[in-house]
Amino acid sequence: MHLLIAPNAFKHALDARRAAMAIAEGIREANNNFTVTVFPVGDGGDGTGRLLTEHCRGEFISKETIDPLGRKINAVFGLIDQGKTAVIEMAAASGLHLLGNDELAPLQATTEGTGRQIKQALDHGVKKIILCVGGSATVDGGVGILRALGVRFLDKNGHSLQGIPGSLSLLDSIDKSGIDQRILSTDIIILCDVKNMLLGNQGAASVFGPQKGASVEDVQQLESGLARFTEIIRIQTGIDVSQIVHGGAAGGTAAGLHALLGAKLVNGIDHFLSLTGFDQVLGKADRVITGEGRIDLQTLDGKAPFGVAVNAKNRSIPVTVFAGSIDTANESALHVVFDELININTGPVDIATAIAATHTNLVNAAKQLVVRLSRQ
Repeated sequence: MHLLIAPNAFKHALDARRAAMAIAEGIREANNNFTVTVFPVGDGGDGTGRLLTEHCRGEFISKETIDPLGRKINAVFGLIDQGKTAVIEMAAASGLHLLGNDELAPLQATTEGTGRQIKQALDHGVKKIILCVGGSATVDGGVGILRALGVRFLDKNGHSLQGIPGSLSLLDSIDKSGIDQRILSTDIIILCDVKNMLLGNQGAASVFGPQKGASVEDVQQLESGLARFTEIIRIQTGIDVSQIVHGGAAGGTAAGLHALLGAKLVNGIDHFLSLTGFDQVLGKADRVITGEGRIDLQTLDGKAPFGVAVNAKNRSIPVTVFAGSIDTANESALHVVFDELININTGPVDIATAIAATHTNLVNAAKQLVVRLSRQ
């Protein structure tokens, strides 16, 4: 039997590659007659850019930029397609992981560091930019990126706004006259791992703000700023970004870049699988193993395991999913795409213990699966 191992990252525990290697380890220990292909996947979330560059046999470029609070750091982006396409991961320069728990500041954190990476990619002569937007520490609507590219955000007196995103509610006009002209002839594709709209109870501020350190008052201020941003964009471009699926991704970065740079917003896992030639390796598999930290109804909104499973089901290849947590109340819905749901934890356990044991639990879950398959 040939098994295709294609997990997403297990958040806070293992990145996708290490998760895949743990599963492969368990399979090999249980039965050397089983062969495997290790194919870690990403849906636009943290780590997707590196995986995409590796799968496409690209190169990595390290340059100085700034973190979400403006401090100098070095960050990496990828070049693929013989240097014609840049793969930029927002988390590299604008990521939540760059800040300590006591440094979370969504009213001050910006995406400017990612904007500087985009300029660096343009300096390399790229004609396309793939932006993976998961894991950001920001709720600035992509304003930081746009400012780095020469766009000005002005108040009613014509002065550039300071302290964005906290001051975004004072926005009166957007001046694109000084924009880096190279970006206007560059295709921009944003890999999104969520479908959330920009505004409202399921929007960028309400859902993702608290994850990035926003208080109830902060969320209200961020929502007000994004609403004003939406209004000015509509007045100047005719585009209503509040109605765009994926618009809330990365604190509204997807909406801002779509409206002002013409960025195309795509389902992250579908685009990832297409670019990396997943269909070719899938055709050799007898069974697919995927997974991530939690499997629930949100998984069915286009997360990585869902994308992997749908492709496998289209070829009538059975799919096993490993997870640290499974929404048992909705198993019937999950079973529509996943043939087998396996919780890698052996019993009730607190989240810290579960995260620490993820590697061991994946190895053991893979062993048990192979033993069972060997008996069939």
